[in-house]
Amino acid sequence: MKKHLLACVITTAGVFTAVASPVVAGFNTSTLANCDDCYSDAASLGFSASFFGTSYTQAYVSNNGYLTFGAGQSYYTPTGLSGYTGLPIIAGFYADADTRGAGTVTYGTGTYNGYAAFGVTWNGVGYFPSQTDKTNTFQELLVSRPDLGAGVFEIVFNYGQIQWETGAGNGGTDGLGGISAAIGYADGSGMAGTYVQLPGSLVNGALIDGGPNSLVAGSNNGTPGQYVFVLANGDVANTAPEPTATMLLGTGVLVFAAVRRAARRT
Repeated sequence: MKKHLLACVITTAGVFTAVASPVVAGFNTSTLANCDDCYSDAASLGFSASFFGTSYTQAYVSNNGYLTFGAGQSYYTPTGLSGYTGLPIIAGFYADADTRGAGTVTYGTGTYNGYAAFGVTWNGVGYFPSQTDKTNTFQELLVSRPDLGAGVFEIVFNYGQIQWETGAGNGGTDGLGGISAAIGYADGSGMAGTYVQLPGSLVNGALIDGGPNSLVAGSNNGTPGQYVFVLANGDVANTAPEPTATMLLGTGVLVFAAVRRAARRT
């Protein structure tokens, strides 16, 4: 039986309600050093995942809420995944996390629903610079699905608590405002049809607990706080029920200019 955390969400009436968080235990054989803008060495997925025509057996974990293929990166300013160019990326919460003050980032292989999986958990992480007054807990799972075809895998985003959206380096104040987080994935080519971005990405106040696109309250499969994508060579092949209008996923929804890191921070 999987262990689940508890989370609190704000209903439309403004009342806090306890719900079971979909964040699962495990996937913690490795721990990223407490840091700002760091990333892991190549980590084995334990299986081969086909992502937009390329098969990967390794990924790199960034403390800033995402993983990349091919190399690691330390970018902390979230880019809109629509039109994104760079390393292939899967971003559960692309924002300026800082674990020097609070939180851990753990990752490793395991199983999920009986399938081989690689997971990363950002547990109680703070934001830049070393802030601890608000913390986020979320998880990314890559789940092998050979029963659906060679290289097919699921992306599972699980959210337990999202209290901040921005670091001070991106114009935020007390973890809010500025350039807010982006959620989704992209192959890095910038071409149409090569990304998925959740509504509320880069929109101030949208994704945090109680926001109009609250990650802990929303879903695309009926489980609050969970978003699942089945990828066959990068193409979404979900069989889950359609999400509600406020939770719709799409491509080409938003295009944003983003500022990338120009100089090393101290």
